[in-house]
Amino acid sequence: MPADLAVIGLGPLGLPLAQAAVAAGIPTLGYHTGPDAGSLSAAELRRMLARGFRPTTSPDELARVRTAVICAPVTRAADGGLDLGEVASAARTLAARLRPHTTVVLESPVHPGTTDGFLRDVLEQGSGLTAGRDFHLAYSPGRVDPGNRAWTPANTPTVVGGLTPACTESAIAFYSRVTDRVVRARGLREAETVQLLETNYRHVNIALVNEMAVLCHDLGVDLWDVIRCAETKPFGFQAFRPGPGVGGHGLPRDLTARAADPAAPALRMVELARRVNADMPRYVARRAAALLNEHGKSARGARVLLLGVTYKPDLDDEQCSPAGEIALRLGELGAQVVFHDPHVGEWRVHDRPVPRAGSLHEAVANCDLTILLQQHRAYDLQSLSAKAQLLLDTRGATPAGAAHRL
Repeated sequence: MPADLAVIGLGPLGLPLAQAAVAAGIPTLGYHTGPDAGSLSAAELRRMLARGFRPTTSPDELARVRTAVICAPVTRAADGGLDLGEVASAARTLAARLRPHTTVVLESPVHPGTTDGFLRDVLEQGSGLTAGRDFHLAYSPGRVDPGNRAWTPANTPTVVGGLTPACTESAIAFYSRVTDRVVRARGLREAETVQLLETNYRHVNIALVNEMAVLCHDLGVDLWDVIRCAETKPFGFQAFRPGPGVGGHGLPRDLTARAADPAAPALRMVELARRVNADMPRYVARRAAALLNEHGKSARGARVLLLGVTYKPDLDDEQCSPAGEIALRLGELGAQVVFHDPHVGEWRVHDRPVPRAGSLHEAVANCDLTILLQQHRAYDLQSLSAKAQLLLDTRGATPAGAAHRL
């Protein structure tokens, strides 16, 4: 049966879009581009299949859809730029089967100019068609918040910008079937830069509050109480909270404009924020060593338990989680590191396995130091803080006075 929509890449962007599309009654094809980071329960998959979802690994099925949305993952390359290899592979696969009048939308996070340059070239060369004349081309910044049940693709406003006005209208016509509100951007680059601004806004503000955490610790000030009070201001302030480092799929893309144009200025504030956030795992390891020392113990030979190694609570996604570097830093100090995470059965750091605690409460009681890195709902923090010899809470999730906070 032909599908109206093909979602190419069933990771943290593509899978929620596919779920929202089938819930809206759109027959949807899910094309696997490789190891996907998305996950479905058996019940969720059954509901999607009953509503018209069809996962496939056959590229020939892409030739029969009206709309194709590329949600391939983008990672940081070795040189610090963006690795568009998965996007290129998805585009080449689609291009070989692209039909006239198809609407192609990119949702992967990219630097401004990628859709009209890199992606357009791949699609036109592989299909022999011309974007804006033979097929529609648009960009929509992915706004999925994994694990957030309150905000989904169905009720989160969607931004769309096309190569031509007709391209924009065609993409809007599709997204209007999926979401409550579609916001029209002036063009492709404006839509791409929305993603840039939203991601960097988050990283800059997290960096600010991470620096405040270090300062407040040195001053003996309770930052968590400061935030609690500050967020009562009804205007001009949005609360962000510190943590052990920044993880997830939204990379701070301070160099994206320069990737498209080497003469373009860099975003200096974002680069500084990146450095601040990147230093947090090292800071957590230093705080851990200092806490042990204050209680008459050395980091060398100390048993340290890491609680929660995923990048978000209540998910099994370890993408760019700071837990790996923290484990590495503690190991360099001579600590014996073990971990516990209700969503992770096996965990490796630099291809070396980290022992998993069998009994959570026994491990908390027996380890010299427990570090809360992620506040999964499964953790009874009041009980764990009572059993722990020492507890360092990097999330401010434990009851006041029950642990040492970041």
